[in-house]
Amino acid sequence: MRNILFGTCLVVSLLSLSQPVVAATQTEISHTQLLTLDDCIRMALKAPPELGEAQADIDFTASKLEEAKSHRYPQIEVISMFGPAPTARKEDLMATDHNFFRFNRLTWFARADGILTQPLYTFGKISENMKAATHGIEVDRSRKQQKANEIVLKVREYYYGLLYAREMKELVLEVQESLLKARKTAQKLLDAESNGVDQMDIFKLDAFSNEAQKYLEEAHKGERLALSALRARLGLKPDAKIDIAAERLLLPDRPVPELETLVDRARDNRPEFRQISEGLKARTALVEAAKANYYPDVFLAGLLSWAYSPGRDKINNPYIHDNFNHYYGGAVLGVRWKLDFGITGSKVSAERAQHNRLLHTRDFAEINIPLQVKKFYLELKEAENAAKASRAAYSNAKKWTVSALANFDFGVGPAKDIFEALQAYSRMRAAYFQSVYNYNIALANLDCATSEQLQTGQK
Repeated sequence: MRNILFGTCLVVSLLSLSQPVVAATQTEISHTQLLTLDDCIRMALKAPPELGEAQADIDFTASKLEEAKSHRYPQIEVISMFGPAPTARKEDLMATDHNFFRFNRLTWFARADGILTQPLYTFGKISENMKAATHGIEVDRSRKQQKANEIVLKVREYYYGLLYAREMKELVLEVQESLLKARKTAQKLLDAESNGVDQMDIFKLDAFSNEAQKYLEEAHKGERLALSALRARLGLKPDAKIDIAAERLLLPDRPVPELETLVDRARDNRPEFRQISEGLKARTALVEAAKANYYPDVFLAGLLSWAYSPGRDKINNPYIHDNFNHYYGGAVLGVRWKLDFGITGSKVSAERAQHNRLLHTRDFAEINIPLQVKKFYLELKEAENAAKASRAAYSNAKKWTVSALANFDFGVGPAKDIFEALQAYSRMRAAYFQSVYNYNIALANLDCATSEQLQTGQK
């Protein structure tokens, strides 16, 4: 969202509004739907593209798990063939002409072979791949939760940003009103030829009023941008008639635990830690699955073969096999062992490298996530202290402004006092709302950093 700044020469200094723009539009038309922060969060989490992608990843990994499970069950392969074959009769055994492949001595044959293979023991090839897929699903679920936390954070940033823009707009309007009253009083005193005011004061008041109008237009623009952005984040159409229910940007009425408690919550709740933990289990399983290729597969197999050719006599001799005319079946216990001379070792090394990479990621998270929590906690405390200080400051500046305007009305105070008082008041009030905004953003970041989206009661 665009920064809104109130110049020091005029009474209004709006500190920067640095949050992204959101999805929720304000409409002056009837039947506008008012949304609370919780409403906005629920709408944003309904069907965003980010969560759709994450769910697709979960579904993909789940299909890999089902594929891995399927290898436990019998695998059946059926092959069928049909084609020409040479004729073969018993009398041909004594024939002097051995050219059996002349076209006039061809017939046809049909054949079907079925092989059933049941794995008995694979040294972990099947079970470890199942483990990897199972933990992979949890990794994807944690990644989805992480994206959901990020969406909630953005919605809160946009929501508070809109409130901040409106507070700044109200501040400009308040200053404009005070300047207008002072202008009328100055003109009245000038017409009465009072010594307490001259034409220069009228010019200054007009100049400050014109500048205030410029900042008011910028404040309106920032508000409209914030509303449009919020609408987009909620996945609504540009013409959706919505507005936020909150009217003021306030400090949340919520206790904040100590830093140590927040760090412990982050370690327990952050989806990143769950991703790493489940990812390490998955990678360990993949290493074991790759190592299992060093060993053979033990299996039970059944074979059924049938072939028929009308131009060939059956041979009832166990020492002679006819590929074109037979029927037999059987069951065997077998061992399959693939010796690949280095390929398996390379695959094991690759999986170990991925596992080690994830270990480094875990070490990085163990250091940086608590540091992140501490950063947001300190920002929260800093904003809280700033809000307390600036609140008292702008309250006193307000009293100063009221006194300066009253003295000017009675013709006993110079116009210079009005300018100074209004400048101090606007600067202090803008600083207060900036600190309140910073507090809410720090709290939103802290909730995201601990993966704990709490209620946001305000005071």
